[in-house]
Amino acid sequence: MKYEAVTIKDIARELGLSTSTVSRALRDSYEISPETKKLVLEYAEKINYRPNPIALSLKEKRTRSIGIVVAEIANSFFSQIINGIESIAYDKGYNVIITQSHESFERELINVQYLASRSIDGLLISLASETRDLSHLKHLHERGYPIVFFDRIVDEINTHKVIVDNTKGGYDATTHLIKSGFKNIAALANAAYLSITRDRIGGYQAALEEHKMKQDPSLIKYCLHGGLVYEEVEQALDSLFKQKKKPDAIFAAADKLTTNCLRYFKAKGIRVPEDIAVIGFSNIDLTELLSPSLSVVRQPAFEMGQVATELLLNLIESKRPVKDFDTRMLQPDLFIRESTSRKNSSL
Repeated sequence: MKYEAVTIKDIARELGLSTSTVSRALRDSYEISPETKKLVLEYAEKINYRPNPIALSLKEKRTRSIGIVVAEIANSFFSQIINGIESIAYDKGYNVIITQSHESFERELINVQYLASRSIDGLLISLASETRDLSHLKHLHERGYPIVFFDRIVDEINTHKVIVDNTKGGYDATTHLIKSGFKNIAALANAAYLSITRDRIGGYQAALEEHKMKQDPSLIKYCLHGGLVYEEVEQALDSLFKQKKKPDAIFAAADKLTTNCLRYFKAKGIRVPEDIAVIGFSNIDLTELLSPSLSVVRQPAFEMGQVATELLLNLIESKRPVKDFDTRMLQPDLFIRESTSRKNSSL
């Protein structure tokens, strides 16, 4: 038997009332007597009546739903962001539709087109690492569609954005390695053109420059898919360890890059921190329980999701076109653990 939801017509027929009377009673209209309201509401509760969201969206010209595009839900950073998004959205009466790009431009394009076709009220997006063509997002934005970028942002579209101080994160991580006595520090990063990569590698380079350490471009390796494809990480690390002067420490500038570094070292029998030190960007909750425990730059992911959602809902619910936009920058935290244990150093 096909499921059929209870409608206002069903309530009206059962109670011997008109559909307009039932509708007004459910909306608590002053035109309906308290007795009739009580009758309708009690019966609606008894049969578990819920308003039709499609009908409501047609009436209000709103679906009260927002869309999310992230690289990968299994990534702890993005899952924490989604939790932050939902904590605000559901409190404000909005549903959330989550999609994954898996770092693919094609998937991101399909996801954005699908969400827009569902008439969602707004979009929260962190760009896929393959995305360089922004025309699909520019087209929506030019039509007044509410969009907020988080984590991976772009300069070309003028809207609200939420980021972490990635430059500081890269600088703090590298400075810690320098002060711990490491001399040949490599960096493993996402696609070079992503905003997070530019800023994190910029912080890494600023720390080397400040401490008058030679900057060697061959010590910086980029992985297009940010660690989602293990073979890219393996190839990058193979290249680093084939160099005449091998790195004694690695700054991994993304969550998946960090964990895949550890996977690579275990497979190759490379000891951490005895043979090489590792510090990375990671929001995995169990980094302190690894052996050795992992030094990390941790991002306020849950807060990022909350802030991005609040900004998006402000765009959606604004009575006038919004022309002034904010870029909110949150601060990362540095956690020092065993994977960067200090070497003998005069620093």
